[in-house]
Amino acid sequence: MFRPLLIASLAVVAIATVRPANADVRVYIHEEMTDYKAFQKAYNSFTATRKKMGVIRATVYQNVDNKNDVTITHDFKTLDQAKAFLALPDLHTSMQSVAKGPPQIWVTAPGAK
Repeated sequence: MFRPLLIASLAVVAIATVRPANADVRVYIHEEMTDYKAFQKAYNSFTATRKKMGVIRATVYQNVDNKNDVTITHDFKTLDQAKAFLALPDLHTSMQSVAKGPPQIWVTAPGAK
């Protein structure tokens, strides 16, 4: 009984993470990697590109039961910045080399109040 409660609690915490005040768009990317260390190296190689493409904040989460199962969040000021970042051919090539399959991607904005 503790495990489902813990997983549900972690899901709520992940969903409720604070978005930077100047970020209007959050991108969620979920995929399973072949090897987390290889993913981390590929991901870190894009640090300068992320900043140049308008990523305000980036966070990587690992599934507590499977360290190769990751969810990544990227915050952007505009939807156009998010779309441009997601369209980068080098990003797709790099991630394909370390991922088991295609990613699940959600592009989100704050809900109406």
